[in-house]
Amino acid sequence: MTRPVTPLLAADTLIELADHPGRIVLIERRNPPHGWALPGGFVDVGETMEHAAMREAREETGLDVTLVCLLGCYSDPARDPRGHTVSLVYVAHGRGEPVAQDDAKNVMLADPADRSIALAFDHRRILGDYLRWRETGQSAPLR
Repeated sequence: MTRPVTPLLAADTLIELADHPGRIVLIERRNPPHGWALPGGFVDVGETMEHAAMREAREETGLDVTLVCLLGCYSDPARDPRGHTVSLVYVAHGRGEPVAQDDAKNVMLADPADRSIALAFDHRRILGDYLRWRETGQSAPLR
């Protein structure tokens, strides 16, 4: 059987910290495409989406996280300049202070409503969906 050609699969995490209410953790990407982004990365073969989200959060920020909910699925073929990538984005609670590690050049605690931050990928749209979720409890709309 011929293996189908499909998009890459990724997991991203919106990390909330109890000690920093109203802020989320962003990482500055070490590798192209540069900019600030949600912690996340590609899913390994044999790994669940949830495990990938928690692993990537730990690898890039040093934080152990507890997933709260699935915010949404982001699949626009143009969302990643490296190629078609589908990402499931989770909201999570983190413990501790974030430290840039692995693919992260820097880390910041950001106001998700701050539009002055240069974000990579479609992460501005994701932050908009996150703000809507905080206000209404509704997950990302179907697009």
